[in-house]
Amino acid sequence: MDYFTNITYLSLEGHVELEKYRYVYFVICLVVLILIICCNSLVISVIYTWKCLHEPMYIFIAALLCNNLFGAAAFYPKVLSDFLSEKQIISHGACLFQAFCIYTYAAAEFTLLSAMAYDRYVSICKPLQYATLVKMSTVKKLIFFCWFVPSCEIGISIILTYQQLCKFKLNRIYCSNYSVAKLSCGDITTMSTYGLIALSFVVCLPVLFVIYSYVRILDVCLKNSKDFRRKALQTCLPHLIIFTSFSVTSSFEVINSRLEGNMPHIFAMIMSSENLVVSPLLNPVIYGLKLQEIWNRIKRLIWKRKTHVFAD
Repeated sequence: MDYFTNITYLSLEGHVELEKYRYVYFVICLVVLILIICCNSLVISVIYTWKCLHEPMYIFIAALLCNNLFGAAAFYPKVLSDFLSEKQIISHGACLFQAFCIYTYAAAEFTLLSAMAYDRYVSICKPLQYATLVKMSTVKKLIFFCWFVPSCEIGISIILTYQQLCKFKLNRIYCSNYSVAKLSCGDITTMSTYGLIALSFVVCLPVLFVIYSYVRILDVCLKNSKDFRRKALQTCLPHLIIFTSFSVTSSFEVINSRLEGNMPHIFAMIMSSENLVVSPLLNPVIYGLKLQEIWNRIKRLIWKRKTHVFAD
């Protein structure tokens, strides 16, 4: 038993079934990472550069895309290095740090999406009060809240997870807090209970708030003209697509964490990685293409660069 309680490194066994095509997966992941960095950075730079986009809705979009980059930084570097390594190992501390970053990214995504739903709710349902209720100072406080609260709640969960290990094989390609906890020697009831409570605060409450906001928005839209409904749909559709996509993929990760080992490995791996792959790619594409103001600025930026190239 003394041998096991001195375990300081974990083996990421999720790579075993990917060994045969690991270089192919490396190239795919590298391309996806480059796309995530380029697409998110492009939209963020456009919002930052053009002062006419320094409005609450676009500031929230920039914060959401910054969160995408944070999540990608927590996931891809380790996965890429593992595809090129003979042994896929990670220290206990580094594993928990990765879990902290990935979980904070996911929780912040939900809180940011709920803040964006509030912005849309006030804009459509209380337009005359918008300037008063959604001031830039309020936006900054909401964004701070959206990152600070999840990081604190996830941090406590990580602290509760930090126990001596009796097993070292983690059947995943990245670190999951609950999966690491199941490798510990001690009782994980407290951590598991706290994890469910934290989940309800940083996931369930934001989801319920978003649903409530859209029920109110729908009610207002049904009482107004077709032109009003069209403009409301144009504004809300990107947010609704992203919220639905992230909620579904995150649900897969929660199910996979709790039912680990009870489903095919490849399917479980895809499920657990979707919210780290799909959303960071989908968000900038949806907002870059669906919101006309951002898309127009991107086209101007590209056209200006082309003009400079030809002029040279």
